[in-house]
Amino acid sequence: MTTAEPASDHEGPPPEALLPSFRVTDVERDDDRLIYYGRPQTEYQRLEQQLWPLFREYGYEVRLDVVSDSEPDPITGVAVTENRQALVAEPRSVGVDSVPWTNVVMFVATVLTTLYAGTIWYYQSVEGPLDLLAGWPFSLAVLGVLGVHEFGHYALSRYHDVEASLPYFIPVPTFIGTFGAVIKMKGRIPNRKALFDIGVAGPLAGLVAAVGVAIFGLYQDPIPVPPEVLNSESAIQLELGYPPLLQFLSWVTGQPLTYENPALVASPIVFGAWIGLFVTFLNLIPVGQLDGGHIIRSMVGERSETIAALVPGGLFALAGYLYLFTGVSSNAPFLWVFWGLIALGLAYVGPTRPVFDEPLDRKRMAVGVLTFVLGALCFTPVPFELIGA
Repeated sequence: MTTAEPASDHEGPPPEALLPSFRVTDVERDDDRLIYYGRPQTEYQRLEQQLWPLFREYGYEVRLDVVSDSEPDPITGVAVTENRQALVAEPRSVGVDSVPWTNVVMFVATVLTTLYAGTIWYYQSVEGPLDLLAGWPFSLAVLGVLGVHEFGHYALSRYHDVEASLPYFIPVPTFIGTFGAVIKMKGRIPNRKALFDIGVAGPLAGLVAAVGVAIFGLYQDPIPVPPEVLNSESAIQLELGYPPLLQFLSWVTGQPLTYENPALVASPIVFGAWIGLFVTFLNLIPVGQLDGGHIIRSMVGERSETIAALVPGGLFALAGYLYLFTGVSSNAPFLWVFWGLIALGLAYVGPTRPVFDEPLDRKRMAVGVLTFVLGALCFTPVPFELIGA
């Protein structure tokens, strides 16, 4: 709980600097926040465009809010709550101020879960902690691609002076080892140019990393499948659906993705690249706060909400088609129903809106189109099937 004190020596812009957009009646400090009580003199979007750059110069992010102010009645002593409009300014920090322990712990946990997943793909048993090291090539491939993707976002956030966190890696003890990684953008996006650059940097950087990992993995020796696994009737096998881009890389290098001999499988490093390509496609779905949502919002403006509204229906239709008209197992239809529900929620929340909403230049529009084309090459309608499940 914090106490609000008069901010006579506040470090934010002086009240008179907010005129004519906002007429200040009182200023208070609430810990690190500055609260400017008063009345807006113009509509919200214009108010934001006029005052946001001013507060940014003083090192603050600002928003118009309704603040509840409670004071005891001088006669009855009963607390009376009054809701007042105010500009709430919070200090912004683009860099890393201290050791990000949450990021570090989540990264270490993800290293362990991806190492464990790697041992599965190398058919190694885990009887002690050191046995996890057998999965290090797979772990390095997955974390490398995901890390490059997220640091692409982070680097462009820093370039455009937008406050953003370091990546949060998400550990999951599955055959993949992770649900990916995310960064959190805490500050407002100044314009469409910044929104586009930050949104597109991750997928393009991640694609370059995934292509490099795929080519390296394709040249590695295949992994022999142990006889007890190959001959087991109860063993569950994962059959991957390879996207066009990975098939193209296989054709260019002359290295196979699958082998006629069922006792051989491609290096798990290739699977690490597959994960990177699949994550790229999912991130480029043009809806809400996903990378594709940022890109399409910066390209077409408010019309992106119409596009986003169609996305869930498209994913549900894909799930229905796979379930009714193909012989695939229920895994793929369930996957696209799941992502359809996620897209529905993201569409409801809406896209990120920049402060200044001017159209993009032609070069960025072309890069945006190219990025979506590359994303489509990472798509496969049946990413995987569990055989024997």
